[in-house]
Amino acid sequence: MNSIKDIVKDNNAHFVFFRDRSLFYETDDGFQFPIPIDDAGSATFNAEEKAILLMRYIRKHLAQTEAARADQNGTDAG
Repeated sequence: MNSIKDIVKDNNAHFVFFRDRSLFYETDDGFQFPIPIDDAGSATFNAEEKAILLMRYIRKHLAQTEAARADQNGTDAG
């Protein structure tokens, strides 16, 4: 898996779809992540943003993904 630095460096993020009260963006290298609209407040989210501006959400999704993998590997090992 790419590091957060690899994901945001020189990449843009493009709006893909809206589902379950989240805006889903995808970076130029194919990493897809959600932005909960509850977190958005009154911010403007454009169809295309620099990935580094959305790093908060990318980092959060990476952490959730890693935690899920760790749980799955722990369950499979037992």
